[in-house]
Amino acid sequence: MWPELQTMSMTYQQIAHGERPWNALGDFLNYWFGYTPDRREELVQDPIQEPEGAAPDLHRWAVFCAAAVEFLCQRSGLPCPEWVTAPTYTRLSEPWFTGLGVHKQEVQARLLQETPELFSRRNIYCGNRVFANKYELAERSRDLSPSTPSAPSALSPEPT
Repeated sequence: MWPELQTMSMTYQQIAHGERPWNALGDFLNYWFGYTPDRREELVQDPIQEPEGAAPDLHRWAVFCAAAVEFLCQRSGLPCPEWVTAPTYTRLSEPWFTGLGVHKQEVQARLLQETPELFSRRNIYCGNRVFANKYELAERSRDLSPSTPSAPSALSPEPT
């Protein structure tokens, strides 16, 4: 059963309980962009609850979630909840490169250049397409598609 809202707080709890991070974040983004865009402030208002003594990997995801909320709120013109600026979420002590091929120097160099500032200032390097979404891409492609008549099919009558 799907929840009424997939908040960022719930998303982080799923990650903390072993859900693959990109799956949990993908579910959150479906609510943000598709299912409940009129309730975005509700999706991010509750602070994430990082477990006491969280492992470094889990802490990285907490900082990523805070950066994601700040990024999405800024992009959508919404007020950013105060919890994202808590000192624990302001910067990782070590750079974190996330994505395919991040072990390669050329990929890291690209991520250093392309990552939005709200992530890079937290020492997270994920590139600029991390929040490209199917809803906006589909709308843009509809807007850009020329209205061209379809090609005649084999069943179309011959012109007379």
